[in-house]
Amino acid sequence: MNRRQFVWTAAGAATSVHIPDVLAAGKYDLIVKGGRVIDPSRKLDAIADVAIANGRVAAIEANVAADADDMIDARGKLVVPGLIDIHTHAARVKDGPGLCLADGVTGLIDAGSQGADRIGETIAVARSAPQPCRVLINIGRAGILPDGDTMDLSRADVGAAREAIGRNRDMIAGVKARLSRDVAGANDFEVLRRAQEAASAFHLPVMIHMGQTVSPLAKLLALLKPGDIVTHMFAPPPNSIIDDDGHILPEVMAARRRGVRFDLGNGRTGHLRWDMAERVLMAGFLPDTFSTDWTPEGRTAQVIDFPNVMSKFLMLSMSINQVIACATINASHAFPLFRSRGTLKAGATADVAVLELREGTFEFEDNYGNKRTGRQRLFPSATVLAGKRVPPRA
Repeated sequence: MNRRQFVWTAAGAATSVHIPDVLAAGKYDLIVKGGRVIDPSRKLDAIADVAIANGRVAAIEANVAADADDMIDARGKLVVPGLIDIHTHAARVKDGPGLCLADGVTGLIDAGSQGADRIGETIAVARSAPQPCRVLINIGRAGILPDGDTMDLSRADVGAAREAIGRNRDMIAGVKARLSRDVAGANDFEVLRRAQEAASAFHLPVMIHMGQTVSPLAKLLALLKPGDIVTHMFAPPPNSIIDDDGHILPEVMAARRRGVRFDLGNGRTGHLRWDMAERVLMAGFLPDTFSTDWTPEGRTAQVIDFPNVMSKFLMLSMSINQVIACATINASHAFPLFRSRGTLKAGATADVAVLELREGTFEFEDNYGNKRTGRQRLFPSATVLAGKRVPPRA
């Protein structure tokens, strides 16, 4: 065995990986040493070293013998691709992206914090973020409002949204439509139609905030196109993705078949209830992606951090490989910005999250005050962004 080839066993089959020769000066920049490397994009689950050079993954071997400028001891921990959080409100605050980065999040989306009137505020934070960060523009031109973003339908201003996207095409990755009855009320269908109208000129995806809508979910789903995203997929009735008999709505299945993605969107209010999550998972309808719906307030309750959100689904009997896939390779397909990320394949950008999987007794809370106990919880341990070690959070 040498540094150009490593043989591991995954899913019962021997697989060979050929590592391109990117080692130029006789040593690597960084080696993440001795962790359990889980990379769902390669079906890899093995104890190994991850060697990094020039900001890219250079080798994955059982024991990298070369020297390195820096080393992270990952023995007893998980080494996974950097986490990608496609639904946050991290750009609401200047230090939001940095706080997420220290938790292992090496790519993120601010999903609709602001509309056309003040989109420059979130874009400024996104531009200054240490990791790749983009924003979804809220179709409600005033952004998130306590009395409802688009309860006044005139706020769903297609012209204003298009003008803002045109000025900031490099930073706006899609359009967000929040459709709950206390956000859009009876306007929900027209709000979504207008969001699609704004997005269509730029071939952008639309993300909808579902759950407790006035319109039936089937009516809303009919407006979604391939690449669009349904977030808060575990929201309880009215108008959830599952019927009273525990069956996934046929319109939900049809939407997935035509390329609509379904996302967790943990959040803190009205989005996640344990019994709904159990019923949906028992029906065999797994999330495409995990996201936190991160806010500064969520750091102290329910959300905490992305690894904590992932841990809830270990408690709900998803496997560790399924959980990591939802936070890495699956999420990388949602937006072009992340297409080269979410993987530890040779030559990929070296974004890495080192996580500690602790065994014990851990309490998790849904959005309705219901608490459950799990036996495992993931904790952030170290982050590597484009080959550079990130300072740990305070």
